[in-house]
Amino acid sequence: MSTPRTDGTGAPVRVMVVDDHPMWRDAVARDLAAAGFDVVATAGDGEQAVRRARAAAPDVLVLDLNLPVRPGVQVCKELVGADPALRVLVLSASGEHADVLEAVKSGATGYLLKSASTEELVDAVRRTAAGDPVFTPGLAGLVLGEYRRLAGEPAPAPDTDEPGAPRLTDRETEVLRLVAKGLSYKQIAERLVISHRTVQNHVQNTLGKLQLHNRVELVRYAIERGLDDE
Repeated sequence: MSTPRTDGTGAPVRVMVVDDHPMWRDAVARDLAAAGFDVVATAGDGEQAVRRARAAAPDVLVLDLNLPVRPGVQVCKELVGADPALRVLVLSASGEHADVLEAVKSGATGYLLKSASTEELVDAVRRTAAGDPVFTPGLAGLVLGEYRRLAGEPAPAPDTDEPGAPRLTDRETEVLRLVAKGLSYKQIAERLVISHRTVQNHVQNTLGKLQLHNRVELVRYAIERGLDDE
């Protein structure tokens, strides 16, 4: 199996695994390492997860929601809030809609059930690292529906039409429109004939200008303004 890579830099994807069951945590870490990922850290509780993630700086955090000391959604919200470039793939035994939506709202990029095969997990981590929203079949529609429900509610996101408000460049607006349509960073790069890294830079610049924290808020902002229908 070829080593999964990030965005063409040649460096293996850095992964951290967080789960309170040692045997499960070790097995997942072992499977990902065998697939060519660089497993930079593991943790068994929420407090430990936050501390070690800050020190290890993973590209992808594989995170269980049911953690002692600090719940997984709080870990996700805190780490993604501090580093919007971090990708979080929730790996949970729960397929409850409320758990899925709470994870997405906290900044998770994807949600995979623990019943997934090793091959599905490896593929999910690789796609998560590339910026793809990855969900167990049947959950993607639920999440998109939640995006649209949120878009119908009042939001504190700034209005770029207001005088003095941050202005997006034409390219940033174009990237935002494609993000809102559900395209992955790789697909956006191919569509616009630019590099994956350039897409990531545009997204990070847009997040900063709009004072948003993660992809969920970004998609909500775009849908509110009808960019996904253009």
